[in-house]
Amino acid sequence: MAKEVTSRAENYSQWYQDLVIKANLAENSAVRGCMVIKPHGYAIWERMQRILDDMFKATGHQNAYFPLLIPKSFLSREADHVEGFAKECAVVTHYRLKNADDGSGVVVDPDARLEEELIIRPTSETIIWNTYKNWIHSYRDLPLLCNQWANVMRWEMRTRLFLRTAEFLWQEGHTAHATAEEAQEETVRMLNVYAEFAEKYMAIPVLKGVKTASERFAGAVDTYCIEAMMQDGKALQAGTSHFLGQNFAKAFDVKFTGKNGELDYVWATSWGVSTRLIGALIMAHSDDNGLVLPPKIAPVQAVIVPIFKGDDEFQQMKPHCQTIANKLRQAGVTVKIDDRDNLRSGFKFAEHELQGIPVRLALGPRDVQNGTVEVARRDTLSKETIPQEGVEQHVAALLDDIQNSIYNKALQFRESNTLCVDTYEEFKQKIENGGFIMAHWDGTAETESRIKEETKATIRCIPLDEVKTAGKCMVTGKPSAQRVVFARNY
Repeated sequence: MAKEVTSRAENYSQWYQDLVIKANLAENSAVRGCMVIKPHGYAIWERMQRILDDMFKATGHQNAYFPLLIPKSFLSREADHVEGFAKECAVVTHYRLKNADDGSGVVVDPDARLEEELIIRPTSETIIWNTYKNWIHSYRDLPLLCNQWANVMRWEMRTRLFLRTAEFLWQEGHTAHATAEEAQEETVRMLNVYAEFAEKYMAIPVLKGVKTASERFAGAVDTYCIEAMMQDGKALQAGTSHFLGQNFAKAFDVKFTGKNGELDYVWATSWGVSTRLIGALIMAHSDDNGLVLPPKIAPVQAVIVPIFKGDDEFQQMKPHCQTIANKLRQAGVTVKIDDRDNLRSGFKFAEHELQGIPVRLALGPRDVQNGTVEVARRDTLSKETIPQEGVEQHVAALLDDIQNSIYNKALQFRESNTLCVDTYEEFKQKIENGGFIMAHWDGTAETESRIKEETKATIRCIPLDEVKTAGKCMVTGKPSAQRVVFARNY
């Protein structure tokens, strides 16, 4: 199976595409630019959902749901917002079909044109803030902390499964606050939730930072982000959290009566991550043999493969496999038994490697006699034979070690591919090798645009955790307060 996947060294982009298809994560659909997420891919998304949803609720948020369709006039109320999304909007103009007069099929009924066109949501700020106007009256109604799990549509011309599709799944949080300080605290709090999720569960080290004005979300005052490095050295924006100020509250006239009895506009945030995280997971960890899934994200953490010849040996293996599976489940390990009798064990091994199952246990007749089991770990492909007694403790510890090892490998890769440069000539040379480049920038959109045009690199973020050291812009020589992160990106 791995032979059907292009190697990373040969063609990284094709490797990614092959892996998504061959590992049964997703495929292109009949609708241009949209994808079908297959059960294995959706199981990974469900794991992400479950973990993130618990983290959101632990910080006081509740789930709600808002309409898919947004009146066109809503997008016109916030000027930056409509400018940012206008070119990506899919528009509903009619509400009825009819049979063609010539019997060739159905056509749009010209008499069923909508009085006002409806936009398939590219994001939900406008419809949500129009609703919040009816929910918020007093400071007692604040803070309002809502999250929505939904799909959105952004019309994309060039698509890639999970990374950039016209329709994708995501969550979007939308909160309202009485003060700017509370809203800013919320923005950073949710950024930290995303960073914790990426590092603790996805095993992907991330940089936390603020976007430049040209890169921030349309309609935001500030956009915070987490940036991850993929194995080809490119950056991937893995999550964003936006401080919206009072922009949307003013656009939709959302006011509240404060403790002092005075009316004021509320302060807002929004934040989200999407199925793009599955793409990040693939590109950060996987290899030429297939997926490498961190155990905390893997839908199945361990698979048991009985090795047998004929039905008699198969029946002999089954109760022993079930006993081991029960022990693992009691230890909190998600496990399945691959007892398909129409496939060779070698085929099963290759399939489970391709799908990234962290631990594989193989049990044959000799293992039954000796009270042993073969254990293989997906990340290193190493194998060992251990006693069946205590197998649950061994596998649980092994899963922890795999999780830590995957993270440390990714962290080491990022650190070895991050460097500081001081001259533009050196920058133009080093950016060809990929990775993160820390360099001084004069803070102007003109310089930022020139660098992007000449090198295809963008400022991924102004890092929050870096020690600020003043210097001179590598392009103009003008003063710079700190280094920023440049990279080519997805």
